[in-house]
Amino acid sequence: MRGSKIIIVSNRLPVYVSKENGKLIFGRSSGGLATAMSSIDAKASNRVWIGWPGISADKLTAAEKAAVGRKLKTYGCRPIFLTDKQIKKFYGGYCNAILWPLFHYFQSLIKYREADWLAYQAVNKLFQKAVASEADKNSLIWVHDYHLMLLPAMLRHSLPQASIGYFLHIPFPSYEIFRLLPNRKEILKGLMGADLIGFHIYDYARHFLNSVSRILGVENKYGLAEFKDRIVKVDTFPIGIDYDKFQAAITRPNTKKEIDSINRNYDGQKIILSIDRLDYTKGILQRLAAFELLLKEHPGLIKKVVLIMVTIPSRTNVQTYKDLKQEIDQTVGRINGKYASSDWTPIAYQFKNLAFENTAALYAAADVALVTPLRDGMNLVAKEYLASQSDADGVLILSEMAGAIDELQESLHVNPNDVRSIKSALLKALNMPKAERLQRMETMQQRLEAYNVHDWSSDFIDQLKQVKLIQAEQTAKLLDSKSRRLIVDAFKESNRRLIILDYDGTIQRFFRSPDPELAKPSKNLRSLIEKLGKQADTKLCIVSGRTPEALESWFADLPIKLIAEHGAWVRDDNKWSRARNSFSKHNQKILTLLRQYARRTVGSNIEEKAYSLVWHYRNVPAELAYVRNRSLKKELDELLRKTNLVAHLGNKIIEIKPRNINKGLAVRKLLKSAKSDFILCIGDDYTDEDMYKVLPAGAFTIKVGLGKTDAHFRLPDIDAALSLLKKIAQA
Repeated sequence: MRGSKIIIVSNRLPVYVSKENGKLIFGRSSGGLATAMSSIDAKASNRVWIGWPGISADKLTAAEKAAVGRKLKTYGCRPIFLTDKQIKKFYGGYCNAILWPLFHYFQSLIKYREADWLAYQAVNKLFQKAVASEADKNSLIWVHDYHLMLLPAMLRHSLPQASIGYFLHIPFPSYEIFRLLPNRKEILKGLMGADLIGFHIYDYARHFLNSVSRILGVENKYGLAEFKDRIVKVDTFPIGIDYDKFQAAITRPNTKKEIDSINRNYDGQKIILSIDRLDYTKGILQRLAAFELLLKEHPGLIKKVVLIMVTIPSRTNVQTYKDLKQEIDQTVGRINGKYASSDWTPIAYQFKNLAFENTAALYAAADVALVTPLRDGMNLVAKEYLASQSDADGVLILSEMAGAIDELQESLHVNPNDVRSIKSALLKALNMPKAERLQRMETMQQRLEAYNVHDWSSDFIDQLKQVKLIQAEQTAKLLDSKSRRLIVDAFKESNRRLIILDYDGTIQRFFRSPDPELAKPSKNLRSLIEKLGKQADTKLCIVSGRTPEALESWFADLPIKLIAEHGAWVRDDNKWSRARNSFSKHNQKILTLLRQYARRTVGSNIEEKAYSLVWHYRNVPAELAYVRNRSLKKELDELLRKTNLVAHLGNKIIEIKPRNINKGLAVRKLLKSAKSDFILCIGDDYTDEDMYKVLPAGAFTIKVGLGKTDAHFRLPDIDAALSLLKKIAQA
């Protein structure tokens, strides 16, 4: 992928545009994403950033738009111009009145309007067209955040070979919350267009995969999911900060001067710092309540502690935010009115934007950082505070609901809804011995320095490249048109043909119920099997895990050979013969264990066969299934350790059967009698791998679906397998 064009896509560009007195003003953003992306081939001519420049298209003439485009090109950016209506419905509507509250568990604040959803689709389409005009099949495209969740699938449609990564910077909610979204399926399909989907922490990735499983029916193994003939990887990448930038800032003369000024203003007082954007997710009111409780229950702290609260203006035109601002103002006023004196004010409240140097100075001067969001994707304020503590003498109080909590275990953890818990943490922080403060702070600082924002972005890009290699390995064996013709021609030219087919997952789709009536072949499938079986000099054999009774009821009247229960039963010349292995003597212990799990796991059931027992969990919720199947497999392995039985994890099943009964042994016996000069074997799961291994080198072996295999070729799905068989039947 060396030399590939890198395209970064986000709602906002790292450069903003404004218009004052008819003049265009350009400025650089100091946001975390802009910093992170600066490390990706920053000097390369083949990198472009696509996004909205922050100004409405309605405020610009055609000539000004052209001027903006030319100027932004010098920054390596390409603008997407949005109208006032699009900004209102896409950004203010679907993004921030639906996705933002829902993903932060504030579902009561959602205001769903169909027009906003249409605008969201339309704006994502605008981005798709812009990216498609910049990209080619070798491009590396990195899409960011909740504004563009439909974009990956749109890009996959227009650029099927491109490398597409997606990163969500906010939490992904649990399935129970996400399912409330009317457009939940479209959003998930949009995201699954990416090759790599990144989240800050494991919980968000787990929630996403659970929703994908329960809404789209797509499963994963260790974060790798098969979707539309591709491997999609889901992984975690906890975003860092530019650690060195903050370390350098606090050593500059201007910043040092600001730190000294803060210390003089609050001489003799412990400084508690709160810095947050105005938002209902930040827990600002709970923070104020905890500080008030601290003063009430510990009056000895009056005049010895101060809360510096900085609230950054945000979306002040939205009523919810106006109401929040008013409530914060009133609460601060009430607390100050109650406790302030002529020479001391408990809360130093500022509602404004701060320059970087001023922010760094506050971080450096603060004895305690109070960071208590009700829900936060990561929270970089906590990390920035740690990076600015040159003397490593501060204490971080951090919400359990912030993504950063996983990394910052040495902080004081609080439930942001528990005001008394926050108060207790404040008291502990203010009285913490210096040795403990240093030990906690230095440990966290070392961790942040070791994985900074540049490491984060490089890690993501490296993983995206790795996913493409995995995909390449998976598709290397994909049966192309040339290979199909080769198989059909070989079939025509041969004299003794043998076709071996698995059933479920190969020529018949899976059903949520193990009831064999649901899985019986359709009229078209039976017709195809009959046609193949009646081909001159052709022996067709279906090798299945199904019972002999099921296969008999479906295919008894067709001129084909049947092998049931993975080789335990063989039907030839209308007669069934069975293996000699004894299975029943172990049944009771195994059944007792399986029944315990079936009772405890709603949606699971047990299937009893003559030579195997199967625990089905296709109808069990993904998270519970993940826990149960591993627990049961572990217990079964121990129970069967000194027996001739083995437990296999299959497609939504755990199957217990004799070690020396498998499809491979059955096919080996079949080969002795067949003596064929053409062999075609098609399967889909681990049980079919035994067949591929015993077949001669000249056999055509095919796996349906993705995953590791010893087969020579693979087909993407059942339809592709049936298509190949139809061509052979017509040969």
